[in-house]
This record gives sequence, C-alpha cells and structure tokens, in this order.
Amino acid sequence: MLYIYSSSLLLSGLLIVNAVYSYQSKHIDPHFWTTFKFQLLVLPLFLLANLCIGYGVKFGYKALGSLGYVLLASKGLELFVSLLMGYIFMKESPSWRTWIGLAIIFIGFFVAKGK
Repeated sequence: MLYIYSSSLLLSGLLIVNAVYSYQSKHIDPHFWTTFKFQLLVLPLFLLANLCIGYGVKFGYKALGSLGYVLLASKGLELFVSLLMGYIFMKESPSWRTWIGLAIIFIGFFVAKGK
C-alpha cells in the first residue's frame, strides 16, 4: 500500500510543479513583476506540491528501504511528467533521440537497483 501512496503523491506533486512552470513559460509575460505576481499567486500550489513530494519520498523510503532508489525513481517519473507537460502546453512530440535517452535511463534504473 505504501507503494501506491508514494507513487501517487510523487506523481501529484511533480504534476503540480511542472504544470505551473509550463503554464508560466507559455502564458505569463517574462517581465519581472508579472512573473513575481504569478509566483506569489501559486505559492499555495508549491506548498501542496512540496508536501506531496516530501511524503511521497518518505513513504517510498519506508516501502523500499533505499533513499537513492526512491530518488532515482522520482527523477524518472519527473522525466515522463516533463514530456507530458511539453506535449500538453507546447505541443512538442518527443523525437527518437528522446526515447533512446529515456531507455538508457530506464536501463540504468534497473542496473542501480540490482546488486
């Protein structure tokens, strides 16, 4: 059950953070005061995202017993979330090089887990 809590909390937190930054890069004027105002408005979302990510890592560590593995898994999840946000906000489709890079990371993930 901790696996489900961990992965859903990590996914929620990473989706919030990446969605906010993707929205900002697409729709918010890059001038300082506009960006500053937007960042102030989304502070509650960042608090929620930090809580989700923090508890996701905590539950993942309880479930797996290896902090390094949990952080590697969260980085892998963040890569997929980043690709999703790129597609949703910028209509960017990953190239074959991107998929090869993700495959290399995925293989490294299993190499790191195996002992």
